[in-house]
Amino acid sequence: MLQALVRSCRRLTTSQAGLLNSTARAFSSETDGTIEWGADGKIKPHGSDTVVDLRAAAGQAASLKSGCTHTLELTERQACDVELLQVGGFTPLTGFMNEDAYTSIVDTMRLQSGLMYGLPVVFDTFNDGIKGGHRVLLTYKGQDIAVLDVESQFKPNKVKEVASCYGSSSLEHPAVSMVAWERGPYYLGGKITGLDLPKRVFPCQSPAEVRAGLPSKTDVVAFQCRNPIHRAHYELFIRALDAPNVGKDGVVLVHPTCGPTQDDDIPGIVRYHTYEVLQKEVNNPRVNWAYLPYSMHMAGPREAIQHMIIRKNYGCTHFIIGRDMAGCKSSLTGEDFYGAYDAQDLAKASAKELGMKTVPSLNVVYTEEKGYLTADIAEKENLNVKKLSGTKFRQMLRGGEDIPEWFAFKSVVEVLREHQQHQQK
Repeated sequence: MLQALVRSCRRLTTSQAGLLNSTARAFSSETDGTIEWGADGKIKPHGSDTVVDLRAAAGQAASLKSGCTHTLELTERQACDVELLQVGGFTPLTGFMNEDAYTSIVDTMRLQSGLMYGLPVVFDTFNDGIKGGHRVLLTYKGQDIAVLDVESQFKPNKVKEVASCYGSSSLEHPAVSMVAWERGPYYLGGKITGLDLPKRVFPCQSPAEVRAGLPSKTDVVAFQCRNPIHRAHYELFIRALDAPNVGKDGVVLVHPTCGPTQDDDIPGIVRYHTYEVLQKEVNNPRVNWAYLPYSMHMAGPREAIQHMIIRKNYGCTHFIIGRDMAGCKSSLTGEDFYGAYDAQDLAKASAKELGMKTVPSLNVVYTEEKGYLTADIAEKENLNVKKLSGTKFRQMLRGGEDIPEWFAFKSVVEVLREHQQHQQK
């Protein structure tokens, strides 16, 4: 399998390419879906009238555990997937995918019912002795997290999976490397019953909890990120509230992923602290905050669809699509695996079917004369644009230099500085 994965096939599948080429790049109401409101006054979850809740009723844990034939310790990635299944982040799924569902998602980006789903949700193992009919206790760092009632064990076609889902079978892609080196050779399909949620240093509200805190029958714009938020990011999602397809009373849900991302990303706990101090600094009533226990695949277009589905389950009607969203570069050459607008194009092409609306990620720049503006206006008015690269920012951070407040929030810089100092000890 590893030899086959080394052979790069950096291409989108035929079905993906058709979707990408079938729509114009410009965002317009013609690509928007129709919002269906549920009984709770929030957008209906994906493929369901209500959010799935797979947690066991009080008093059931002992009997569920007594019937277990095997015990498996979850990896950090698996713990994220089990948590999202339990609380309904992956609605309408009720467990890990069996082979027929897995194959359908890989081949068509759809469940057998025809419902769109971006990426397969699978449970891998190195234990070939676990078969259909077995009950497995899933543990994580000393906690009993869930019970998996195994319906099937199968050997996935990993080469086909990564080529279809990630558009590449090169080990230079972080998700391809993850599938090849981290995942076991067998996948288990079956229903999940939750016993407990992983204890984290950052709280992750369930979809039901997030929904309860959102206003009813109001546009909710999701902002997905996996890094600290700087001034340009803030300007971007605040300006999204002025988009023509967002209601005047719309709100933003800043919903960062705090699970595993890329090796060179800032640790989740540090990102969490930057978000917490920023909430207090901006104190904006139109901005809601929550944290998502999701493991990034860096799958570009397909992951954009997965993020839209998850955020719909959390109550979001709109989704901000940035340039090269969930993209990644070759670990060898630095070459991008996806085009800058591939994720935007697939999201727009899928918005009607998903019953959501997309908002473009504006190219916002800082000018000496007028502060933050979109790049096209700055160019048209011949304004002086100030720039600070990420590399230069990190150098200034390490060197203890003053970071300009037009670039970063003071509270965020302080947290990052503390992290730098801790690393240097």
